[in-house]
Amino acid sequence: MRYLLRRIGGAAVVLSLAFIAAYVMLTALPGDAVLARYGSPDLGLSAAELAEIRAAYGADRPALVQFLETVTSFLRGDLGYSVQTGAAVSALLAAALPSTLALASLGLLVAVTVAVVIAVVATHGGLRHLGATRALRSALRGLPPLMVSLPVFWIGIVLLQVFSFRLGLVPVLNASPLQSLILPVLTLAIPIAAPLAQVLIRSIDEVSAEPFVAVARARGASTRWLLTRSVARNATLPALTMAGLLFGELVSGAVVTETVFGRMGVGLVTAQAVAARDTPVLMAVVVLSAVVFVVINLVVDLLYPVLDPRLRSSTAAPTRREAVAAR
Repeated sequence: MRYLLRRIGGAAVVLSLAFIAAYVMLTALPGDAVLARYGSPDLGLSAAELAEIRAAYGADRPALVQFLETVTSFLRGDLGYSVQTGAAVSALLAAALPSTLALASLGLLVAVTVAVVIAVVATHGGLRHLGATRALRSALRGLPPLMVSLPVFWIGIVLLQVFSFRLGLVPVLNASPLQSLILPVLTLAIPIAAPLAQVLIRSIDEVSAEPFVAVARARGASTRWLLTRSVARNATLPALTMAGLLFGELVSGAVVTETVFGRMGVGLVTAQAVAARDTPVLMAVVVLSAVVFVVINLVVDLLYPVLDPRLRSSTAAPTRREAVAAR
């Protein structure tokens, strides 16, 4: 219980710091969102009308008062209103979130699947029953560094050019909901799978060299049994940590992916808010991303003692860094 309370307290501190940092950076920009939206001479608004609009949005109040009001509103669940559209920010995010969640979930699932396949085939422990050659192992070991170096927007453009425009396998227009997810999911999954595969390959190699694996092999255990029963469980812990940390890549990748493919989601809403300097929307997106990121990593921390009995303690559980060191 003390470990759980400590981790929840740490998560609360991280969320508070993320909120403060986002607020300071967004408000430190020259001008404000109201002037960026309504200050254009083409609208023909007078100075008095601009001042009235700024007062309606609370942009004319002291910075400390605005900060305290923003904190209070967020704690109540009131995310404010978009300066660009006038709609409630909570309504905008509620409409965009399901599409982004579907994209991120499928992207993470595909990334984990690709990473596991690459790691198993590329390591000695998973190759004997697959008949993989040394050349194939070497090629697969060199694949993750190449994948991680590819920009997300470049991957999306190449996939569009090859599979949509060249081969015509995935339609760009009038695509079904499933077809519209294929290329965005692949675009999001490729750079996420690379670091996962790297960590898994290294972890499987290290665990396979442990004495208990050699003892089990000497007793006649098959390669498949060693991989699934002994090696995989111990090699999963560092990869689990990496998966939690890579959630930030999912968020930033979703912004680029949804922009490239024109998918409606939190990423596209964020890109539009950046272009319009819609501060309330940007603030809500940052807080939402921070909440999900902290929750995912909190769950990862709590899973460590469940996956490895050596890390369980009646008084406290170790941190993820200590857990990896203990492994």
